Amino acid sequence: MTCQKFYVVLLHWEFLYVITALNLAYPTSPWRFKLFCAPPSTTDDSFLSPAGVPNNTSSLKGASEALVEAKFNSTGIYVSELSKTIFHCCFGNEQGQNCSALTGNTEGKTLASVVKPLVFRQLGVNWDIECWMKGDLTLFICHMEPLLKNPFKNYDSKVHLLYDLPEVIDDLPLPPLKDSFQTVQCNCSVQECECHVPVPRAKVNYALLMYLEITSAGVSFQSPLMSLQPMLVVKPDPPLGLRMEVTDDGNLKISWDSQTKAPFPLQYQVKYLENSTIVREAAEIVSDTSLLVDSVLPGSSYEVQVRSKRLDGSGVWSDWSLPQLFTTQDVMYFPPKILTSVGSNASFCCIYKNENQTISSKQIVWWMNLAEKIPETQYNTVSDHISKVTFSNLKATRPRGKFTYDAVYCCNEQACHHRYAELYVIDVNINISCETDGYLTKMTCRWSPSTIQSLVGSTVQLRYHRRSLYCPDNPSIRPTSELKNCVLQTDGFYECVFQPIFLLSGYTMWIRINHSLGSLDSPPTCVLPDSVVKPLPPSNVKAEITINTGLLKVSWEKPVFPENNLQFQIRYGLNGKEIQWKTHEVFDAKSKSASLPVSDLCAVYVVQVRCRRLDGLGYWSNWSSPAYTLVMDVKVPMRGPEFWRIMDGDITKKERNVTLLWKPLMKNDSLCSVRRYVVKHRTAHNGTWSQDVGNQTNLTFLWAESAHTVTVLAINSIGASLVNFNLTFSWPMSKVNAVQSLSAYPLSSSCVILSWTLSPNDYSLLYLVIEWKNLNDDDGMKWLRIPSNVNKYYIHDNFIPIEKYQFSLYPVFMEGVGKPKIINGFTKDDIAKQQNDAGLYVIVPIIISSCVLLLGTLLISHQRMKKLFWDDVPNPKNCSWAQGLNFQKIMPGRN
Repeated sequence: MTCQKFYVVLLHWEFLYVITALNLAYPTSPWRFKLFCAPPSTTDDSFLSPAGVPNNTSSLKGASEALVEAKFNSTGIYVSELSKTIFHCCFGNEQGQNCSALTGNTEGKTLASVVKPLVFRQLGVNWDIECWMKGDLTLFICHMEPLLKNPFKNYDSKVHLLYDLPEVIDDLPLPPLKDSFQTVQCNCSVQECECHVPVPRAKVNYALLMYLEITSAGVSFQSPLMSLQPMLVVKPDPPLGLRMEVTDDGNLKISWDSQTKAPFPLQYQVKYLENSTIVREAAEIVSDTSLLVDSVLPGSSYEVQVRSKRLDGSGVWSDWSLPQLFTTQDVMYFPPKILTSVGSNASFCCIYKNENQTISSKQIVWWMNLAEKIPETQYNTVSDHISKVTFSNLKATRPRGKFTYDAVYCCNEQACHHRYAELYVIDVNINISCETDGYLTKMTCRWSPSTIQSLVGSTVQLRYHRRSLYCPDNPSIRPTSELKNCVLQTDGFYECVFQPIFLLSGYTMWIRINHSLGSLDSPPTCVLPDSVVKPLPPSNVKAEITINTGLLKVSWEKPVFPENNLQFQIRYGLNGKEIQWKTHEVFDAKSKSASLPVSDLCAVYVVQVRCRRLDGLGYWSNWSSPAYTLVMDVKVPMRGPEFWRIMDGDITKKERNVTLLWKPLMKNDSLCSVRRYVVKHRTAHNGTWSQDVGNQTNLTFLWAESAHTVTVLAINSIGASLVNFNLTFSWPMSKVNAVQSLSAYPLSSSCVILSWTLSPNDYSLLYLVIEWKNLNDDDGMKWLRIPSNVNKYYIHDNFIPIEKYQFSLYPVFMEGVGKPKIINGFTKDDIAKQQNDAGLYVIVPIIISSCVLLLGTLLISHQRMKKLFWDDVPNPKNCSWAQGLNFQKIMPGRN
């Protein structure tokens, strides 16, 4: 049959079979084997002959075994004789047993012989071959070494590896073709060769067909055809990162990193040598990347190596990693460091070795920071040599300079070792505040890491899980949670944004603190986005002072979201650099305006409004954009202006010019502006008439009748002032003398006091008017309106002492203006008295200063005299005869 003319090769777990059409196989290890070679009995032209398959399969039938004995004398073998010989190779063990050489001849007879190892040893062509797939799955490597010293070492040896990676169909490789094999030349030295076959990663599960051709000094060797699957002979890279540490339980933990890129699990073999009081050597196989060694004692040393292999047992063990050494200290703490939270409990154990002697646990004492001895009630004896101390309800560690932990010392009764354990206690009560925006589209959470900043090397993250509806009564941390990315802000807070959000879902969140010593979680809190809404501020805010009522009216529009009932808060104040705010609460959810009383109706007010849910949940919104009131007339002026007059002309004539003078009204009186002034006249003969003087503050008219009454009205946009002052000019009343005396006393250059006495009369006195002017200056007259019930008044103005002033006092009655009292200059007696008083004011401070200076001089002189006269008086403490005496008791007259 045609199908019997090609090879079918299968790779098994423990052995490599080269299968022909008649199922004749060469058993060998899939990755390590020995190659023995012998001279053939016949020649064969078939492909891969003689180690291959013969052309005539019938020649394999009836094969008989024969012992080929070659008694060669090693000294009688000549290269010239061997150069014409082709050696046939086979697989076998180191002793040459079960080495089957398959040959073919023209008669169709097959010879399968078991060749004695003596022949191969004398020829020196016995090879130890090891093949494996590199750990990165890119290169197939075969390494060859001679079993014995090679007699052909003085000749150049050439080794070629021929291979093919046929496509696999129905789990069987296609039959090889002679032209399909590729050749690689192996790198050889005197004692070894190494062949590299590149294997595409996509073909690592294909069957690799290969055979070796070895040529030395003209002698050729050829191996049988071999088939293997590269994926099953992977040799991983040796593990890296080998490290050791004493665990919290006092065991030695050996751990490492797996660096292999192979897509399959690994097993590991660990060998270590312990050198303490008793030397202990062990080798362990584990599937994890760590191994625990118990019964670790102080002062022990460990040498450790580790290697790896596929977990299913196939493949090749990797090389051993570099050895690592680890020595335990004389004082061992386990755990050596503890990271915990406020309010928790923590325990340390200790083994103390001093001068090759392990201290009894009963002799061990504990100290905190070498400053505070820990009470013995916190001690516990674990074993004869292990002591334990426990801390309960721990408080946060207070950093001490660069030390951010508490040092816990294990000591014997005499001294403390310099080594210590480290206790880190962190306050994990971190407040997480969340806020849902006014559009109800995202929730922003903020938290501060200030309580954990002392833990150097830590990282923090916010973790959360979402419940479908509302928050649980008791939020808890779940093993499965999501990580939320948070960004550190310039104010030191972390900020995380949840978007999109589910308004009625409960978000349980907490802060996880990751550190090399472990991780801590803050107490979980649950947030319902609907309950932490910060609404948008009210819009379209307006402010105005209402006309006639004079109230500050504020109006606004409610934001669209949220749809809950809202309360509002108004703040208002006079516009300026520093606004003194006042607030007003509005709890009516339907209200859109409020009217507030204000003190100054003619000032500019700034107003802002914010809102919040009426049930108190969530946050106040931001303040709205400010609204400002406009200054405008809100009422008629409260009163007309105060005014006075200047009389011109001869006082003996019946007609005189009168000039009215008044001061502009202030805003509080005009409410809030004056557009014009109107003067009303009233006489007995001409009746009543008015004069509009606009914005002027004076008016001159002719007084021609016996009595003439004038009134000045202030008018704004709303109307005329309701309360006004009247002034009547009457010839008869101008002769009424109501002021009996008037005196002027200068107190300073800016103040003069006037005093007067009034004589009794039958008229109703309304008020008094004071006039004063500088007679040497044309600045004009100044006046003041004062109540009628006072008899002195302080005038504040700039008075020049060398100038002459005139002071006048006018009584104003309901019937008219009375006769004034006029004085020119200050009262002379009082001027002299003032000058005397001024001298007194100068003398008194001089006397006081002299007394203080004299007192200081006396004190200094007293000290100097005391030192001068009492310098030689002995100190009783320095006299032997005075020691022990109580001078207070022996002094007469002292109690």
